[in-house]
Amino acid sequence: MKRSIQMIAMPALAMCASLPVFAQDQFELVEQRIRTLAPNAESIAVSETPIQGVLQVQVNGDIVYASADGKYLIQGRIIDMDTRADLTEQAKAVQRLELLKGIDETKEITFAPADPVYDLTVFTDVDCGYCRKLHSQIAEYNQQGIAIHYMAFPRAGIGSPSYDKFVSVWCADDQQTALTNAKAGNDPVPEQCENPVAAQYELGVQLGVTGTPALLTADGTLIPGYVPPADLRQRLDSMAGVAAAAN
Repeated sequence: MKRSIQMIAMPALAMCASLPVFAQDQFELVEQRIRTLAPNAESIAVSETPIQGVLQVQVNGDIVYASADGKYLIQGRIIDMDTRADLTEQAKAVQRLELLKGIDETKEITFAPADPVYDLTVFTDVDCGYCRKLHSQIAEYNQQGIAIHYMAFPRAGIGSPSYDKFVSVWCADDQQTALTNAKAGNDPVPEQCENPVAAQYELGVQLGVTGTPALLTADGTLIPGYVPPADLRQRLDSMAGVAAAAN
């Protein structure tokens, strides 16, 4: 993404010096064992964790854990109880950040203040109730210094009525007005043109979006669901403070 990153990611990086040391053959063993469970996986990446005897395994876009001897598979989240940091979410944020780097900003529908403090990529559906609630307060988000960069995520999938509506919004001469009207419950005038709706939906799936609205911060953190404007600003400030303290 070209826009500046406000929250420099990954407090987990600060722990690198204290990570246990694993032999290369342990990584290979775990990868082989996981490959037997997921033979069709496009990618498997094994890395260290701060826990002795436990390795992190990225299988496509998912994250699981395995014992270093390859005997046990562990599903769930790792939480640092001292810092309360969700290490699994941090690892997923790194993955999302890599995917977000490929976003073409000209294919987003943006509502932003003149000098935003935070830029959020928001996957949205024109027929989703909480998406409509969020958009009805778009001026308040902007007043809080939050820029909203919308991307399409028709929850019913490609080819659904919601998908067709988003295509019509994208193809409208005034995309902002068309999106605002659609979110107010007014069906857009049917239009067809070359559009990114299907590609954005597929990207959302890769990023782990399962519902809308789905808010992604500039460091790849996923905030699922509607958050009121003032609460969202407070949350983003808190996240930025934690990241700054970690660095």
